[in-house]
Formats: sequence, structure tokens, C-alpha cells
Amino acid sequence: MKDKKVTILLVDDDPELIWILTEALTKEGYRVLSAEDGKTAIQQVRNEAPDLVLMDINMPDINGIELLGRIKAISRRISAVMLSAYGEAKNVVKAMHAGADDFITKPFDIDELKITISKVLERKALACENESLKKKLKSRAEYENFIGDSNPILNIKKMIEQVADTELTILVRGESGTGKELVTRAIHSLSNRRDKPFIKVNCATLPETLLESELFGYERGAFTGAQRPKPGRFEFANEGTIFLDEIGEMPPSLQAKLLQVLEEKEFSRLGGKKSVKVDVRIIVATNRDLEEGIRNGSFREDLFYRLNEVTIFLPPLREHKEDIYLLVDYFLKKYSAMYGKEITSISPQIMNIFMNYDWPGNIRELENLIKKIIVLGSEEVVYTVIPHDVVEGKMVYKNTKIIPLKEVSRLAIQKAEKATIKSVLAKTNWNRIQAAKLLQVSYRSLLSKIKEYQIRE
Repeated sequence: MKDKKVTILLVDDDPELIWILTEALTKEGYRVLSAEDGKTAIQQVRNEAPDLVLMDINMPDINGIELLGRIKAISRRISAVMLSAYGEAKNVVKAMHAGADDFITKPFDIDELKITISKVLERKALACENESLKKKLKSRAEYENFIGDSNPILNIKKMIEQVADTELTILVRGESGTGKELVTRAIHSLSNRRDKPFIKVNCATLPETLLESELFGYERGAFTGAQRPKPGRFEFANEGTIFLDEIGEMPPSLQAKLLQVLEEKEFSRLGGKKSVKVDVRIIVATNRDLEEGIRNGSFREDLFYRLNEVTIFLPPLREHKEDIYLLVDYFLKKYSAMYGKEITSISPQIMNIFMNYDWPGNIRELENLIKKIIVLGSEEVVYTVIPHDVVEGKMVYKNTKIIPLKEVSRLAIQKAEKATIKSVLAKTNWNRIQAAKLLQVSYRSLLSKIKEYQIRE
């Protein structure tokens, strides 16, 4: 803590005590500020944001307990140590209820004060670390909604982790229904902007004039009916992330304005003369061929290269069918809980149909089909949705690998093995020797399986 120059604010109407404490705490490596009354103290808190306030309960203008309440109203993160005269037990209790972290009775020993301050700061650092960990775990939980452990999906997850905490502009590409928005939300939830807004705009759902006002806002009188100014989505997303879905549908005139935001971090509202500055991370997605758009003039080449700092390609479901097992399991649990049903598995016959189907609608199509099975309480709906040729096993596949029954069995075994190893490792707190004994396999075999299934602690 001391290496980071922790700031301590001393609040007392005794100039001599302030001088003594300033000398002692400065030697300890702290940055020390002082105030002789409550009004000055509040101003110092607003201007300097100290880490800890050391103040007397008895103040000339504002009672110390009242002052503590005002300070906590400005920031709950500021720690407080109260100084109290001997025999003021009731005031001490009130101060602790008001948010004080500790107290010291006057007269006190300087070394005792140093130890108390150190302990309070250590507790504060631990609390901040725990809060940060909880936020990361929450973000990780949201990230885990991106289901799949096939090599293509694991590679995408690895890329997400690599780029999430950067300021790079991300272009997410893939067919409709492959999970582009999930990837975008995962990037945001793992970034240092996770506590700031995440704003989504679908560029394909609004005409050009409405899209411009939606993105950039407008001033009063910009058009008929604009009776008062309105901020746009970019302003709402300030300090956070804006997700522009279907970027390939954005009109060329707006593409130029978007390029300005990317390069200069500013824009003008519709009908406005002043520039609006924003700090926004931009992530875009498309299922269109942007290169073809460049060739036919519907998409700006300079914008394409500015958006294309990092590109994440999402494969169609037909190219990672081994993830269908995990996806089916996830959707069954999700919609069974949502609709109060107890359907926990799909029959082998239906799973075989799933594995032989081309899934032109990708994961979204699979999700909707599972939802129908849950709602209707019957697998019969599959036969009305999936083409008869697939159900009969006669479909001719294009660019699709048919998975034999032996391969289906192998994949099912791998899935079960991976789940079991994960469970045992969790129970043994990743003690691999103990886990190997419980699993009744050699230590070397367990290590090999952990590597094969890419199981991470």
C-alpha cells in the first residue's frame, strides 16, 4: 500500500497534533493532507479522494459523526479512523455504526496509531481484492454462456481472453445464428469496462435518418418534431462498449461518421455544431461479405481496415458438431427451468438426427428446436421441423462431414470422461496425485487426459 502513496487526510482543530501526525505519517511513506474543520475536510475529500480519513469525533463546526456520514456519502470506499477522548464510548459506537473502520482513544501512542492505520488499510486492500475477484467471477460466469469445447470454439475463447482487456476494435464475422452477440458480450464482460454500459444497436433495423439520430443523437430543431435535444447511443455508451450489429447494412454516409468516431473519438449530433467527445470501445459484427461490399461500393475500404484490427470468425455449427452435445444439454437445462418442465435428456434417435443435420440456422436454430421440445413436451416436433431426408438418413451433404455411430459413441465417452475428471479435480482442489487415485488411473494417464481435453484450473 505504501508504495502506491496512500493518501491520508487528518481532520482535527489542534494544529500541534496535526503537525506531529503529519511528520510521523510522512516518514512512513504516506501522502498526508490536513483540515482543521469539517467544511475544509469535505472539500479535501472531493478534490483529493483520500484513501483514509483520521479525524476527531469532537469538531468545532460539524460533529465528527455527522462529518463521517457526509464523507461516506461522497465515497463509501474511503476508510475512517476516529479519535475520541477517554469515556466517549457512546460516541464511538455511533461512529462505528456510521461507517468508521476503527477508533483510537486520546491520548494515544504514535506507534499504536501507525499499527491501527496499517491494519485498516490492509483490510481495505483485501476487501477491494475480494470485490475485484467477485466481479471477475461474475464476468467469467457470463463468459461461460459461450458453450463449446471443440478446437474451433476453444481457439475463439482463447482469442477473446487475449483481446478483451485491450482497446482494439473487434470485427466479429460469421453466419446468422452462430453466436456473434455472445462473443461480443463475453469480450465486454472480461474487459476493464465490464462495469460500464454495454449498448447494442442493430444497423439493419432502422432507416438511414433514424439510425443516424439513434447513434449520434440530435439537437433541438434538427428536424420536424425535434423539440428538445436527445443524446445518442454513443453518448449512452461513454466509458463502456457499443456493439454495432449488422455493420454491413450501415449506409455509406453514416460509415464516414463512424470512421470519424473511430479516429477522433468525437462527432456532432444531428443538427449540432459542437463536437461531442466520447470514450467508447467499438465492436461490430456482420454475416455479410464486406470485401464484396468494398468491391461494389456499398462499404468503405478505409472503414473496413479501421474496424478490422482484430477479426474473430465464428464457424457454422456444421463445422463443430461435437459441441451439439454440450449445447443440447445447456438448452435443456435452461428452458426446462424457465418453463418448469423436467426434460433432462434427448433420445439417442433424435441425437443421431441432430448429428446428421446440416443446421443452416446454426446454434439459434438448435436452440429454438430444443425450446419447442420443452414447451410441447414431445420430441415429435423434430420430425416436423427437420427435413424428411435427414430423418430418413438419405440427405446428400455438401461440405459436411457425416459422423458415424462409432464416432458418436467416442464423442459421448470423451464428454463423460472430461466431466468426471473436472469434478474429481475440483473435489481434490487440483491435487492430481489424489485425483488419479480416486479415478483409479496412473498419474501419467491423468496428466495426458488433462492435456488432451484442455482442462484448465
